[in-house]
Amino acid sequence: MTTSPQRPLKAPLAMAVAIAIMSTSGLATADSTGDIEARLAELEQRINDAEQRARAAERRAAEAEQAMAVQRQSNETDQPARVTAQTEDLEERLAAVERQASGEEGFSFNAYARSGLLIGEGGKSIDGGPYLTPAGSVGGAVGRLGNEPDTYVETVLNYKTRYDNGAKAHYRTMIADGVETSNDWTSDESSLNVRQVYVELSDLPSFTGAFENSAIWAGKRFDRDNFDIHWLDSDFIFLAGTGAGIYDVQLTDDWKANFSVYGRSYSEYPTEDSDTGGDTDNLTFTMNNYVGNWQWMVSALSAADNEERAMDTGATAADSGFHTMLAYHGDSFFGLADGSFKAAVLHGRGLGAETKVIGGDGNLTDDATSTRLGLYGTTYLAPKWRLAPAVLAEVSEDRYAEGDEYSWATFNARLANELTSNFEMQYELSYQWMDLDPGASGTAVEGSYRKFTIAPTFKPEVGGFWKRPEIRLFASWSDWDEELNDFSDEDALGSAGFTGGEWAFGVQSEVWF
Repeated sequence: MTTSPQRPLKAPLAMAVAIAIMSTSGLATADSTGDIEARLAELEQRINDAEQRARAAERRAAEAEQAMAVQRQSNETDQPARVTAQTEDLEERLAAVERQASGEEGFSFNAYARSGLLIGEGGKSIDGGPYLTPAGSVGGAVGRLGNEPDTYVETVLNYKTRYDNGAKAHYRTMIADGVETSNDWTSDESSLNVRQVYVELSDLPSFTGAFENSAIWAGKRFDRDNFDIHWLDSDFIFLAGTGAGIYDVQLTDDWKANFSVYGRSYSEYPTEDSDTGGDTDNLTFTMNNYVGNWQWMVSALSAADNEERAMDTGATAADSGFHTMLAYHGDSFFGLADGSFKAAVLHGRGLGAETKVIGGDGNLTDDATSTRLGLYGTTYLAPKWRLAPAVLAEVSEDRYAEGDEYSWATFNARLANELTSNFEMQYELSYQWMDLDPGASGTAVEGSYRKFTIAPTFKPEVGGFWKRPEIRLFASWSDWDEELNDFSDEDALGSAGFTGGEWAFGVQSEVWF
């Protein structure tokens, strides 16, 4: 800073002022001299005060400049650390927002729902569903497009948390309901149910070795690795119930395995001593193995005292069982084109003879055996044409009675033509052959069921089989061999006025997210 020059001496300044005053007045008397001296003293005091104020201002300016220099030096030293801290804070906040937005943390909501109206030729509601044929009683599903008269909804509530040590927790509740009435108020027909309630923990820092990337869970749930043929509304495998397990145990570099135990209740079944006195729990112990695209699943089942169940057929109910599945999850359309496919062979004995819903049927005999094949694929035949064929077939013996035999096979194809960005035409052809012999407990039948559906479909965006929501109109023609009506008077094909050659019309919405 530039400083002011020193002021000249005060005495000459006072003398000059005095001479100026005297020359102005033209005379000086003794009395006036005293007055002048007083005024000079006052002026000198004022000059002294001004000089002191100037020096004080100079000191304050110098101190301020020195402080600013120190601050500038401090800023240059601390700025990188402050910027780094601010950047880390912003990055952490952004990551938290992104995790919540992606569903990795916080609350999320998922759903599946379908609702539709199915009307027959006579202008009245008709029976429908993928399991309306006689083979449906043993799992034989047919194509579902234009064939569903129900309203079904699954509501899934999730809450996910990540802790400071990196561990994650996932809580899920799933509520479901399904009715076939078209009414707006359906409390009398409702089957509202809590289907899942569980907690899963993952990325636990104390897990090491083969368990380093494992997740543990307990509660009521659908197994994470269930998979299905959507067009038939049939799972390849459906493992569910209440229990506990661990996923993704890394046994070798290429081999992962899941281990679980699921309980399912067999309650209020008649025994020889009581009409409603029997109950037990089936326990399913499963090891699910993954090597590359291959999956090999083995399960052992046990239901203590289930053999006391009184069977109408006179057979002995199973109290144990075995189930296995070998599956391949392909990343092309059977190696022929771009797309995907899944294929699986399943086999079970005893309680494991219910090959899809493992442990879901307590009426199976001790000698029951079943073998099932399932496969499907998806691909584009042309830029605007996509195809999804599927096959599901099963043979079983001694299922509910000694000597019974159930054989069936379903061939289904879903075809779609994308006409605009939000409109497509869907077509489905479904054929099922069945040879069902319940033994002495019923009537043996053999024959086939056929269905063809055309469905104009609206959706927000076309492209692939998995985009929803969609709203579709449909017309379905179904026909079957008359002999199949004799299998049972309780299923759709045996009901009055439902004897083959039926048209059905309707509308349906379907959504999942």
